[in-house]
Amino acid sequence: MKLLSRAVGPIATNVYVVGDEASHEAIAIDTATPCVAWLTQQLASFGWTLKLIVSSHRHWDHIGDNAAVMEATGADLAAHTLDRYGLEAPQPLFAPFPIVPSVPAVDLAEGGIVRFGEIRLSVLHTPGHTEGSVCLLAGDEGLLLSGDTLFAGGWGRVDLPGGSVEAMIESIDRLASLEDHLRVLPGHGPETTIGRERAWMSMVARERRLPS
Repeated sequence: MKLLSRAVGPIATNVYVVGDEASHEAIAIDTATPCVAWLTQQLASFGWTLKLIVSSHRHWDHIGDNAAVMEATGADLAAHTLDRYGLEAPQPLFAPFPIVPSVPAVDLAEGGIVRFGEIRLSVLHTPGHTEGSVCLLAGDEGLLLSGDTLFAGGWGRVDLPGGSVEAMIESIDRLASLEDHLRVLPGHGPETTIGRERAWMSMVARERRLPS
């Protein structure tokens, strides 16, 4: 597995590309604006074919280049069923530019597997930031792509439409059960590990509240 990343757009959204070097197949996670030029350049450089775009959730800062990347690469789009409405009919709350609709061809659900080449990523449904937020777990590679559910030192906002304090607590509780060594690659900011976040995550799980 080879991992590429780039922070783009007005609030530095992390765009990830995960490639299987044996099959030359790849997926992209959260194709935010502007990423299509960088992404297609990387695919060409490594000789990869993009098989799938995964949207971790429906917010504008993570989906802005979905349609452009789909057109440029022919890749399908995947999202959780509870968030697909926000891709098909974007709700540009706070967006500084228009968001082109994008229609998922693949519905993600808890327990599903994203397959490309020899790589298998498990789908974890982790609501709280939105109803259909997901994380992707590559257990064999020690990697968690956490979207806006888990950041270094915190969690995604729960005060936007579709957010839920209770659901976020449950999602954090679930992620706190993962192994300390797992690298966490979030939707914004630097990477971290489950171990580095263990103290506050365990407090949330124990006390059933988010710190103020």
